[in-house]
Amino acid sequence: MRLWLRGLVLQALRNFRGVCGVHGPPPPVPAPQIMATWEAINLGKKPVPEYFNFAHDVLDVWSQLEKDGHRPLNPAFWWVDGTGAEVKWSFEELGEQSRKAANVLGGACGLQPGDRMMLVLPRLPEWWLISVACMRTGVVMIPGVTQLTEKDLKYRLQISRAKSIITTNSLAPHVDAISADCPSLQTKLLVSDSSRPGWMNFKELLREASTGHNCVRTKSRDTLAIYFTSGTTGNPKMVEHSQSSYGLGFVASGRRWVALTESDIFWNTTDTGWVKAAWTLFSAWANGACIFVHELPQVGAKVILNTLTKFPVTTLCCVPTIFRLLVQEDLTRYSFQSLRHCLTGGEALNPDVREKWKSQTGLELHEGYGQSETVLICANLRGMMIKSGSMGKASPPYDVQENPEKTAASERGDFYLTGDRARMDKDGYFWFMGRSDDIINSSSYRIGPVEVESALAEHPAVLESAVVSSPDPIRGEVVKAFVVLSPAYSSHDPEALIRELQDHVKRMTAPYKYPRKVAFVSELPKTVSGKIQRSKLRNQEWGR
Repeated sequence: MRLWLRGLVLQALRNFRGVCGVHGPPPPVPAPQIMATWEAINLGKKPVPEYFNFAHDVLDVWSQLEKDGHRPLNPAFWWVDGTGAEVKWSFEELGEQSRKAANVLGGACGLQPGDRMMLVLPRLPEWWLISVACMRTGVVMIPGVTQLTEKDLKYRLQISRAKSIITTNSLAPHVDAISADCPSLQTKLLVSDSSRPGWMNFKELLREASTGHNCVRTKSRDTLAIYFTSGTTGNPKMVEHSQSSYGLGFVASGRRWVALTESDIFWNTTDTGWVKAAWTLFSAWANGACIFVHELPQVGAKVILNTLTKFPVTTLCCVPTIFRLLVQEDLTRYSFQSLRHCLTGGEALNPDVREKWKSQTGLELHEGYGQSETVLICANLRGMMIKSGSMGKASPPYDVQENPEKTAASERGDFYLTGDRARMDKDGYFWFMGRSDDIINSSSYRIGPVEVESALAEHPAVLESAVVSSPDPIRGEVVKAFVVLSPAYSSHDPEALIRELQDHVKRMTAPYKYPRKVAFVSELPKTVSGKIQRSKLRNQEWGR
């Protein structure tokens, strides 16, 4: 079956009757009552307010609750770089620093509500500051990964008509090389301890900025953020989220899937240019939890495990690829005294990885599924029985806005066609099969790559794998597996090992799904967030 999202909550997001969002000092309402109201709006049980601003209506409320002693002594933000440097902010300090940053955007940068700004920063505190400053000023943030090339930057700046960009020394030369071709770009902000011609130094401006700032009164449907998502064909497309679709869209999932409270410390290892960074920001801070960030110049299993041992992280989220690396380590050597809840998403989780993590740590892996165009769609919620290999049950709400022509091709009445394929069992659990263009049709048998990859993952020789279609003169196409071997198997006879893996898959799943072709490779192509790029391997097979 295809995954279709019914737009019930989307309709609620269009029914504007003001119930909050009135500016002025946040009201002295108890935290449980406030959160219950936000969650009811998120679930479509109450109308979305006409006006809403996450910085004013959520962050400033938590700041006031903190001042009044109604929140535990837990940071709102905690950043470390792995070498001893730390930054900790309470909600009050976050508010003060973000108001100063807002004055930089509205003052030195001259940005007005509705203007667009690209944020291309690594995991530095300034990313979170600027994100909140954009909310306070009504500026639309456009996050991007730091691996963007000059061509990538040029395309994004031109099509988005961004008026400003903030980045670091490593990317500034690339911006300079293409800025003349981007007429909308007016100001360039640099996060650095040094200066650069044509750039304003954000750290210097922040030090001198005033802490006084009046938050812009934004409507719920005003644009909050734009993300560029990679398509299977053509250039990346822009996906737009509103003040409410992101600002209120993660309250329920933050409580039910991420299971956050005001006492939790939540670490998501994702890159700042990826939507999961925003998912973390809005789910954590809406629920009064602390966001923990490690700079992670290089993502490594031992760094993550040592960090979990050293710091009181209660909640961890990584993509399945990282969990696959973590379970290769001897986890019994590490003691995670505070860790109580683990999440994953972004690609299918192999049952074998889940079982290894659980057996060695005693902690369940709660898989969730969503897209850049949506919030959380399906999830294994806290306390729910988990069926190994399933991405859980449906989880509202959904609000999708993007390029009209591309959106129209994905809409059928009140439904949004995700482009992913899954099956639903009698209990309402969804089982991811792959992207529509990942499905393999061999002799009229339709085969999902995840099923084969999950079977391969249960063989000790397989560190990780990617399964795609490959042309065949008789069957049209067949299953081909690209396999990265575990070190202990690197010297085995390749032909014998191929037969062993093929027989293994035949035993683990329906025999027709076994990979008729197997290639051993040193690594698999991945996105910057760690997702395996099957499309590159498929295009390679088909000579595209």
